[in-house]
Amino acid sequence: MRLPDIASNPRLAAAIRLALDEDVGTGDATTETFVPAETMAKGEIIAREECRVAGVPVAGAVMRAVSPDIAFETVLPDGSDATAGAVVARFSGPARAILVAERTALNFMQRMCGIATMTRSFTRIVEDLGTLILDTRKTTPGLRFLEKYSVLCGGGTNHRFGLYDRILMKDNHRALWRGAHESRLDLAVLEARKRHPELMVEIEVESLEELQSALLGGPDWIMLDNMDAPTMRKAVEITAGRAKLEASGGITARNLREVAETGVDAVSLGCLTHSVRSIDLSLEWGV
Repeated sequence: MRLPDIASNPRLAAAIRLALDEDVGTGDATTETFVPAETMAKGEIIAREECRVAGVPVAGAVMRAVSPDIAFETVLPDGSDATAGAVVARFSGPARAILVAERTALNFMQRMCGIATMTRSFTRIVEDLGTLILDTRKTTPGLRFLEKYSVLCGGGTNHRFGLYDRILMKDNHRALWRGAHESRLDLAVLEARKRHPELMVEIEVESLEELQSALLGGPDWIMLDNMDAPTMRKAVEITAGRAKLEASGGITARNLREVAETGVDAVSLGCLTHSVRSIDLSLEWGV
């Protein structure tokens, strides 16, 4: 898989600075007390459980932000699978700097691996069907770029990054829209095209009647909100390729396959980023 260069993302340096400032403050009192300044050390980051790897370049960037004298080597690149006990990365350099960087580096990586691992568990279910697994905007404020990158590491696909890069009209927008009668969703699509011709247009529907109305406007995507599988299957027939269809709401690992088999193009899952368990990683000294 081809992943973006997360280490070059301009948001990364700012996120690392904020995290280190939060953790280190005026200094690592424990390390300064017990570890001589001249001490050098080497070690490894180890996966304590099976996982999909994500965030190795981020961990390296954290260590280099603390000290440019830390050498960092990737063993398992992002997007690869790690078995329990596998070495993910190796490092060497000033022991004090490594200890300062340790928790921040692992905190980033553990959550990123958790997102990638959960995403991979969903993509495996539908990989033979070609159904896209999409993320959402239900992310940790300030860390969305890392979390959406982690979804890519798990084989998922990024939905819109923010409010600025796609039109997505949902129920709350419709409740406040004064452009026309709320049932004329085609007019909403046309208004979006007029205001933002450069953006992809998606609209949420809750029934087949709303779907038919939206289709008249020619949207790029239609979100099928909380529909059961038979209704989604009918929606696919009605749409007949005129728009891409995204299933959303109430979808879990148990019913994902059934949803995908209706023929929808994609399934969006907020749980990829809002309900993730961090993967157990540890930093261990080498010989």
